[in-house]
Amino acid sequence: MTIKEIYEAFDKIGCLSFTTVDEHGNPESRIAHLRAYDEHGIYFMTMFTKDFYKQMKHNGKLAICGLNAKTTVEHDDEGMPIFEGGYAIRMTGTVHEISMDEIKAKHNPMFTMCIKDWEKYPAMVVFCITKGYGDVFDYDFEQITRDNKLQRIYFAFGGEQENYKGLKIDIEKCISCGVCKNKCSFLAIDEHDRVYSVNKYRCDECGDCYINCPAKAISY
Repeated sequence: MTIKEIYEAFDKIGCLSFTTVDEHGNPESRIAHLRAYDEHGIYFMTMFTKDFYKQMKHNGKLAICGLNAKTTVEHDDEGMPIFEGGYAIRMTGTVHEISMDEIKAKHNPMFTMCIKDWEKYPAMVVFCITKGYGDVFDYDFEQITRDNKLQRIYFAFGGEQENYKGLKIDIEKCISCGVCKNKCSFLAIDEHDRVYSVNKYRCDECGDCYINCPAKAISY
């Protein structure tokens, strides 16, 4: 995914959860939104009077997460939850404060809101996520629109590496019994010539393959 595509996936959601760590190592979250993007990264704002600002200046890291789907959970006749299809997206990134002079010098209409917000609230400051990695968790658990429950899209920019998720099968220990493939409701086990592997784009890390493997060939 490009920076533009990452930004648009987040921006389609709007309000997002931004998490940082305080001076005691405790995570703190708040709701905010992104403002703009360019070739250097993805931008957002806060005020220098907030703990959010202090925490980012202290360690330069944050995590963002959002959900593009109905947020209330309905239940079926057996009391089991029904999740409407949609996607979640998360990103871990490194941030740097950007001066308002730098923002103005861009002469980019996308940053107009940043400038107007700063003029109205002079304590506002701009941060840029200069590098980050994450994934889009595109799900359809009821399999209404496709035959698999999950499709993960991994991304990274600014020199970061994609951080793939999913369990792993040790081919040296695997006895090719096929139990993992039969147990996986996410259709995340691939098989070629009796060699089994976990598809990192479909794996939910649910643990069914790990629990049921008779050869203990699966790790997480």
